[in-house]
Amino acid sequence: MKFQIAINLERMDASQDMASVRDHTLEMVQMADRAGFETVWAAEHHALEMTIAPNPFQLLTWWAGHTSNIRLGCGVANAAYWHPINLAGEAAMLDLISGGRLDLGLGSGAYQREFDRMKPGLDQKDSWRYMQEMLPLVRELWRGDVAHEGDFWQFPSATSCPKPVQAEVPMWVAARAPITFDYAVENDCNIMSWPLTMPFSEAEAYRTRLDEAVAKAGKPFNGDWALMRHTGVYTTDADRQATLDAVRSVLGMFGNLMMKAGDVVNGFPEKIPFEQLDGNVRVDPDMLEANLVFGSPEAVTEKIRGYETLGVDAFIYYASMGLDHDVQKRSLQTFIDRVMPAFTEN
Repeated sequence: MKFQIAINLERMDASQDMASVRDHTLEMVQMADRAGFETVWAAEHHALEMTIAPNPFQLLTWWAGHTSNIRLGCGVANAAYWHPINLAGEAAMLDLISGGRLDLGLGSGAYQREFDRMKPGLDQKDSWRYMQEMLPLVRELWRGDVAHEGDFWQFPSATSCPKPVQAEVPMWVAARAPITFDYAVENDCNIMSWPLTMPFSEAEAYRTRLDEAVAKAGKPFNGDWALMRHTGVYTTDADRQATLDAVRSVLGMFGNLMMKAGDVVNGFPEKIPFEQLDGNVRVDPDMLEANLVFGSPEAVTEKIRGYETLGVDAFIYYASMGLDHDVQKRSLQTFIDRVMPAFTEN
């Protein structure tokens, strides 16, 4: 099992100092680098304080200058918001600056609110078409000159400047739907999946979709399948309660964005009352503790063993949930000290 980490610059309210958020995020990335995490992932989101990431390549370039070994994952860029020449060049510049540590992930976005502002008129459920046109085109631009006449982009002969340092940049696709698993396998991409707050059976459903995609493609899947989960490791009742309170609070904001059920004021989504949340956004504390990778070091180890048995190649420790910085660092350090060794020691 390989370990990766996803972390955002996040503010839950205007009282939080932005410099403190900045410094904390970097400290978490450096902890992961020293501990041997394979990859750190930075998302792309716009006009939201809970995920401050207007350009993932900017974040990753910053982290590259303060780390030594950890790979730098764009997880993920929303293809509909980019021009292919721009995306190829930005990504390759990061690869150059970091000495070949880039992993490039593309996706279809999550929040209709963002599309209404960044790509007016585009329905989120149709944005996968942009990703499917973008991905092979970026690969072509990295190889050399290419002219393109597609559905969404048209341009005369051009290439990416600079070119990546790596001969083959690892490409990732964010997948939950069967059509995206099919595309990822057919195009030799790694896959990252996020079951949100759903139970283990949701991950099992993704495994089935991956297996079906491999059978349909008629060729082996040689990439990695990574699974992301909110993770909290605690050894005290106080840290347990803080973790559950934090994730329930952030899910109230997330539910606003997913359900388009509230306002966003100065970048802060209003929290939707818990009784109004449904679908993938449920906040019962016992359910959250059971479904997410929350618990004692021993409980967390057992949960990750389940994903390992399912065939997950890399576990993505999703650190961001509005949790107090000290509690967040304790959780990560406990994970490093008491969970990771169970998967690395013979």
